[in-house]
Parts: sequence; structure tokens; C-alpha cells
Amino acid sequence: MKLQGEGKLIRIFLGESDKVSHQPLYEVIVRSARENGLAGATVLRGVEGYGADSRVIHTAKILRLSEDLPIVVEIVDTEEQIKSFLPIVEGLIEEAKCGAMITLEKAEVVRYSVGKS
Repeated sequence: MKLQGEGKLIRIFLGESDKVSHQPLYEVIVRSARENGLAGATVLRGVEGYGADSRVIHTAKILRLSEDLPIVVEIVDTEEQIKSFLPIVEGLIEEAKCGAMITLEKAEVVRYSVGKS
């Protein structure tokens, strides 16, 4: 796959404990991205954060260990691929009945290549 130049970056902010059919939502999103042929996905685990309800700050501090740390899923691909994937992500979030935020921004792909196998 050739991916270079202007693309789109989708970021999905959710909680570690968000689930779809007893599986972590972030795992389901990554697998779905792969099944739909997107260029790649990365999951980042936050050490602290809060969401729309802002009632609790979730943290990885040793004295207040959270079971629901922030998770960010990042996916970069062409605008067409990302826009066609958005309804799938929204459907998964609805199914999980969780709070989430999705952002979309321009991304200039400088290099996208396969490493050593």
C-alpha cells in the first residue's frame, strides 16, 4: 500500500474499561480498522485524564490506581478511508454505551513503509 502526502488522522478517546461484547472497545476498533484495510492503528494508554462527565480523574498514581485509564486510538489513512470508517467507529461506541470523543485532523504522511520481516 502506498500512503504519502495528505491524509487524515482520527483520534478516538475512550476509557480502558469500555467494552463491546466483553472485549475491550479499543481492541475491537483496531481489529475492525485492520479488517477494513486501514493503513495502521496505534493504541496509547494515558497515565491520567478525565472525560465529559469530569466527576473523577482517572490516574495511574500508585495510591489511587485506576481500573479505567484513558485510552487513545490513533489511525492514519487517506481521507476517503477514514471517512468511510467513521460510521463503524461511531456504531461501536454506541454499542459500548460509553462516553467517547472522536477528533479528525489533517496529517501529512512523510513516510509509510514496511520494516524488516
